[in-house]
Formats: sequence, structure tokens, C-alpha cells
Amino acid sequence: MYELKRLAEKNLGPALERAKHYRDLNQPEEAESICRDILAVAPVDQETLKTLGLALTDRFPTAWRSTFDEAVAVFGKLTANYDRVYYEGVAWERLAKAHLDGGQAHNAAHAFERALEHYERAMALSPDAGDPILRWNRCVRALREHPEIVRALEAPRVSGHDIGDYE
Repeated sequence: MYELKRLAEKNLGPALERAKHYRDLNQPEEAESICRDILAVAPVDQETLKTLGLALTDRFPTAWRSTFDEAVAVFGKLTANYDRVYYEGVAWERLAKAHLDGGQAHNAAHAFERALEHYERAMALSPDAGDPILRWNRCVRALREHPEIVRALEAPRVSGHDIGDYE
């Protein structure tokens, strides 16, 4: 019934800036749509892949179940090993925050720990990069200082649970 229109190559740069602007305005669905339009023309554009992945993570507070796997898959398309590892860490960190907002402290702790693993690998890949250090420290502070996470980490862990939280 309706067909998508294809962007001209000359419009890709301004479209990416608009997508970033929509992310800044906390309108991730608009940013996501624009990124998909750009990727239809330039499927491996690295900045667009980063922006799309981040727009998907922006939706985690309300839609992590439907967007987490796709965000990780998008970040997996990044060609630089550092970028892949770092941005997958961002996805895990943002998932942790979504779990925490949803009252799932055990799941949040696990996701923060996965983020830490990614940030540690990113630091090894690029020792001079400051971003993974800053994000690492934020995750460590959450694990050490957030009351629900502290309680969750002190409680015995039960194996075999991969959906929901447990006490």
C-alpha cells in the first residue's frame, strides 16, 4: 500500500545529524527511523550504526525486551573491534539501568557485571581511551552503592533463573 522513499546520497550527512538531534530530544523512535533510512542507502555506515544502536538503547526503559538483542546485533556490525566491544558494553549498562528501574536488582547486577566485562576488554584494546574508564566507574559505583543492588549481591544466587528477578 505505502512504499518507503529512498534518501539521496547527498542527504545522508544531514539525515544523520537530524537523527542525532532526535536522540538529544529524547525521541529515539524518530532517530531509529532516520538511521534505517540512511542504512538502506549506506548499510555499513559506522556512525549511523552507532546512532541506531544508541537509539535502540534509549528505548530500554520501556522496551528492552524487544530492542536489546537488536541493539547488540547492530553494534556487532561495527568494524572496529574496540567500537564493537565498547558499544556492546553500553548496551549492557543501559539494560542494567532498565532492570533496576523495573525493580529487578539481581538482573541489573548481572547486566552491570556484563558491562564491566566489555569495558575491561575495551580498555585493553585502547588503553588511552577514557570513555570505557568513565563507564566502568559508573557501573562499579552502582554495584557498590545502589541499595537494591547491594542487597541483591549479598543474597545467595540461584542458578537456572534467566527471566525475572529472584530473592
